[in-house]
Amino acid sequence: MTLKIQIIITVLVIIGLVYIIGLIRKHRLELKYALPWMGAGILVIVFACVPGFMDALSDLIGIASPVNMIFFLGFLFALVIILALTVAVSSAANGVKRLVQQLAILEKRNRELEERIKELSDEKK
Repeated sequence: MTLKIQIIITVLVIIGLVYIIGLIRKHRLELKYALPWMGAGILVIVFACVPGFMDALSDLIGIASPVNMIFFLGFLFALVIILALTVAVSSAANGVKRLVQQLAILEKRNRELEERIKELSDEKK
């Protein structure tokens, strides 16, 4: 990897990290969802600045080519993100279900109280 490509990758990742930090500061992205992206960005900077690291890692794991190692790591990263988002969606769905049930109970109580008030006001007349 040439020095020019290393610099371009590093600058692009730093821009991405600054953007992510901006989203966190504006409360448009929660920290727990940003951490994997920030970790991936830091890893990309390490891989770009130390090109021999990817070769050594792929040899250690037994993957023939560093390019295959990059695709493998990208696939694992995507799976982790998908799992985390699935857990978040499931949790949100359970929360919505609980809130809808509570709302239904409160609406029923409200109707019963309104009927009781109407009965009491009819008795006074």
